[in-house]
Amino acid sequence: MSYPLRELQTAIWAPFLPWLQATASFLAGSGNAASALPTSQLAPGCELLARLCKRYPKPEFGLTDAVVDGQQVAVTETVVRDRPFCRLLHFERATPHRHPVALVVAPLSGHHATLLRDTVAAMLQDFDVYITDWRDARTVPLAEGAFHLDDYVAYLREFLRFLGPDAHVVSACQSTVPVLAAVSLMATHDETTPRSMTLIGRPIDAGRGPTTVNAFAVSKPLDWFTRELTKTLPGNYPGAGRRVYPGFLQHAAFVAMNPERHLDSHLRYYCDVAAGNGELVDAHRRFYDEYNAVLDMAAEYYLETVRVVFQEFCLARGTWQVRGEHVRPDAIKATALITVESHVSNESAADLHTGVLEDVAA
Repeated sequence: MSYPLRELQTAIWAPFLPWLQATASFLAGSGNAASALPTSQLAPGCELLARLCKRYPKPEFGLTDAVVDGQQVAVTETVVRDRPFCRLLHFERATPHRHPVALVVAPLSGHHATLLRDTVAAMLQDFDVYITDWRDARTVPLAEGAFHLDDYVAYLREFLRFLGPDAHVVSACQSTVPVLAAVSLMATHDETTPRSMTLIGRPIDAGRGPTTVNAFAVSKPLDWFTRELTKTLPGNYPGAGRRVYPGFLQHAAFVAMNPERHLDSHLRYYCDVAAGNGELVDAHRRFYDEYNAVLDMAAEYYLETVRVVFQEFCLARGTWQVRGEHVRPDAIKATALITVESHVSNESAADLHTGVLEDVAA
C-alpha cells in the first residue's frame, strides 16, 4: 500500500469514526433506555470497528511515581538530550538517595519506546533510569538529513558518555546489535565503558536459530525491500519527501505473523464489551492502544539493518564497520555482560505481550 492510498483510506473513514464511537457509547450506556433494547448489541460492533479503523497516536509513559526504598516518591520525565531522530529521557525520582544509573535502549523496530513502560516502572525502584525515545521519521524534516544505522550507534556512544562510567546499559531485541557495537567502539578507543551491558533476545547472530522474520529477510534481495517496503512521505507531514519504511506496513507485518491470535483477541473483546466485562475490556484497550501505535523508520536505517544484521550477519562474522571502524566485541574488557537468550520463534516482542494479555483474558 502506498502512502497516498493510506491517506485516502484514512480520509474515507474519518467522517464515520465519531459516529461509530458516539453510537457505541450511547447504546452501551447503563443510564439510558436504549441500553435495554436489542439494538444495544450493536455497541460492541461499533466500538470494535472504530478501534480497527482509527489511527493511534504515540502513547505517553505516564510514570508519575515510584516506590524507592519503601517510600512513594514523585517521578518527573525530562528530556536531557535532544537529537533529530531521538530524545534521551530521564525519569527523575524525588529522592536524595543515589542509585545506579541505567540506560534502557528501546528497539527502533516499529513500536514506540513506551512499549517498555512496565520495564522502566520496575527498574525505577532500584535505578536512576534513562531511555532512548526514538522519533517517528515522519515528524523529522528532510533538512535534518538522513538517519543511518551508524548514526544509531553514534547516538548511543554520545548518550553513554553523557551518563558517565558508572552507567549500566540494557537492550532488548533489535537494540542489542547497536548497543554491542557502541560499547565495542568505546572500548577500542580506550574510553570508559558501562559497568554492565544486558542483551535481551536476538539478533546478535540472526543466522542462528532463524525465525520466520529472519528467513524472510534472506528470501528477498535488498532491492526488493527498497522497492516494495519503502515509501516517500507526502506533503502533509513534517518529514515530507523523506523515504521511510511506513509504520502501517510494519503493523500489517506484525499482525500477519499471528493473525489467528489477533482475531481471537478481537472476538473476545467484542464478547467482553457485550457482557460488560470492564476489566478485560480495559486490558484489551490498553494493550492495543500501545500495539497499534507505530512509527515510520528512516528507509536508509531500515535497509542497512536488513543487510548488516539479517542478510550478511556482519556482527557475527566480524565484518561490520561503523563509519569506517571495525566493530570488535573482543575489545570489551571492563564491562560485565548479561545475556538473556530468546528461543521464541515466529513472534515479535509485542506478540509476546499479546500472549500474556490473552492468558489474562482467559
